[in-house]
Amino acid sequence: MKNIWQEREKALENQYIFKQEREKIEQARKEMKEKLIRELCKDRCPKCGEEIEAMIFRGVPLDKCPACGGVWLGPNDLRILASKDHRSWFDKWFRSENEPPESSA
Repeated sequence: MKNIWQEREKALENQYIFKQEREKIEQARKEMKEKLIRELCKDRCPKCGEEIEAMIFRGVPLDKCPACGGVWLGPNDLRILASKDHRSWFDKWFRSENEPPESSA
C-alpha cells in the first residue's frame, strides 16, 4: 500500500515540475519573440516598414520616414516644439475650432 502512495506522490510531483517547466519555456519563447520583433523593427517605419531617418527640426530630434512621410517624436519633443512655436501652426493643430485663442495678458 505504501508503494502506491509513493508512486502517486511522485506522479503529482512530476506533473507539477512538468507544468512549471512548460510555463518557463513559454515565457522564454514569448520574450525571444518580442526581442526578435524589436530588433527587426528597430529604425523602421511602423506604417510602411521602410527605414526611417533621424533629423532635427527646430532643434528637436525626430524620426521621419522618407517613403510615407510619417514623423515620430520622443515623449517630450512635442512639448518642446509647442513651446518654440507658440501661437503658430501648433495651435491650429491642437486647438478645437470652438476654443477661443489664448489671451496674452
